[in-house]
Amino acid sequence: MTEQRFVDLETKLAHQEHLLLELNDIITKQQENIMRLEKLCGSIIERVRSLSEAAPADVTADEKPPHY
Repeated sequence: MTEQRFVDLETKLAHQEHLLLELNDIITKQQENIMRLEKLCGSIIERVRSLSEAAPADVTADEKPPHY
């Protein structure tokens, strides 16, 4: 192999390593966002459940208002 071929291979390897590190950072940030969103969804679900439990039981959602 020629010296230039070795240089080209080392250059490609360096670029691939850099790209791999960038992709790893992106995946790490995405996982952090997913975990944050899952926590947020969980808290929203709990809030909706607590609000539905606190709502009066005798009122139905399909009931028409009295002015109809």
